[in-house]
Amino acid sequence: MNPPLRLALGGMNRVFLHCASLLVSRDQRVDWRREWSAELWHMRRSCPPSELFSWKAEQAAAAFCLGAFQDAFCVRGIRRENREVAPSQHGSAGECLFWLAGLLALSCILACVLPGVYVESHPAHYQINPGLILLQSDLFTDSSAATITGQQFLDLKASRQRGIDGLAFYRMTKETLSPGLHAKPKWAVAHASFNLFALLGGPESFAAVSSEPSGGLPPVVLSDELWKREFNGNPKVIGNVVRVGRIAARVFGVLPRGSWRLPGRADAWLLQPNTEISRSAVGYVVAHTTRFGQAEMYDDRLHINAFVTDDPDADLWGVSFDERTRGPWTIFRFAVFLAFLALPAITSVSLGESCFSSHRPSLARNLYRWVFLSTKIVLLLSIAYFASLDLSYWNATGYSALSEYAQLASSFFICLFGMRWILLDQRERFPVCLRRVTHPAQVGQASRTFLAWNGTELMCTSGHTLLHVPGLPTSWFGTQRWMYLDTSWKFLFAGTGVG
Repeated sequence: MNPPLRLALGGMNRVFLHCASLLVSRDQRVDWRREWSAELWHMRRSCPPSELFSWKAEQAAAAFCLGAFQDAFCVRGIRRENREVAPSQHGSAGECLFWLAGLLALSCILACVLPGVYVESHPAHYQINPGLILLQSDLFTDSSAATITGQQFLDLKASRQRGIDGLAFYRMTKETLSPGLHAKPKWAVAHASFNLFALLGGPESFAAVSSEPSGGLPPVVLSDELWKREFNGNPKVIGNVVRVGRIAARVFGVLPRGSWRLPGRADAWLLQPNTEISRSAVGYVVAHTTRFGQAEMYDDRLHINAFVTDDPDADLWGVSFDERTRGPWTIFRFAVFLAFLALPAITSVSLGESCFSSHRPSLARNLYRWVFLSTKIVLLLSIAYFASLDLSYWNATGYSALSEYAQLASSFFICLFGMRWILLDQRERFPVCLRRVTHPAQVGQASRTFLAWNGTELMCTSGHTLLHVPGLPTSWFGTQRWMYLDTSWKFLFAGTGVG
């Protein structure tokens, strides 16, 4: 006889039974624990007298306790098979919203990862001073073409133009840029006047570059792409001397990616005094308009009567930069507006008629249905916005009219066919439980369409509604119709989770 050992083995058995009971559902846990404890007590009573210690009896008790785990797993399996049939997640409103949210998360992640999309979705990166225009000859309609010669710019600078209080010139060339003797590949270099940066606005750190240096080297400003590709993103390059073609210049700074969006897509900006501007070179002229000049603008254009040496009667046009800096949100709103206008042309916007019985749905159920529809629309519009940016600007390095057209087209088609899918999905969901219709049954005969109802009937597996879809729309039955079932139908759906 060893009472401490017997007490320890008995406590271990009780622990086993308690752990086995945790595998059973909460509502049956206490009953099974009592059942196992009673059987263990009965088994011990059938063994040798209690005052004698027997290893065989303790082994049998331990085997019984371990067998309780098998009973627990068996109970769980039976309960899983016989539990009440509840609506599964397949085809439910939650599953639909889950997949839409997943698509939205994927498009948002791509928008954050792709550099071109990130810059485009944050217009603050490329904002410029308000009232800026790009001067062009009236012979050109391409807003990205260089049309003004250096001589014309100098004449405009010397004359007093009404409505303009600032002018800057730059021309694009292909130059080699090297920090030493070894030439680098050719890059697009903008030879610009010193006041260009001050006229455009932007980072305050570039304010000092707007004045001409006294006897020093001309400053050059690198683009973010050139800085990373040719100088490995080394910040120590700022202040070093590099050669831009045949000109020695000092690196003044690095422009953030996507800044300003001026025509030409310059990789570097070499700032020089007006005296070094080539009079025969053709380039771009950026002008800042006064309030008077902005008031005279029509359709983002300003007509200028210019008096220049080459052509005393030359007429110039000032094209606003608003198109380049408006951001994608304006284009997206216009695309959504067009999509909603075109939606009735490809699908019916009706969600079907309702025939109410004594089992009229509650206000909360109706509100739940409309909240579900509104949530789908919000998720779809968000997906359309980010997905259109991903498709249009995934490889963009600067402003591109083609990318804007691509965003307009992709936003329009995603919104149009997405809204069509939303309406079709909503029409195929039972208004009470918001599950998709299943198990269609053909009712009636096509030859009796005008005498009796003929079409497809679908029943909610939870016993809430019937859906009648006419086989041939008529004047008295032209669209699908929901018939709400009253409480007298409940006995047919006993054990199916009718709520």
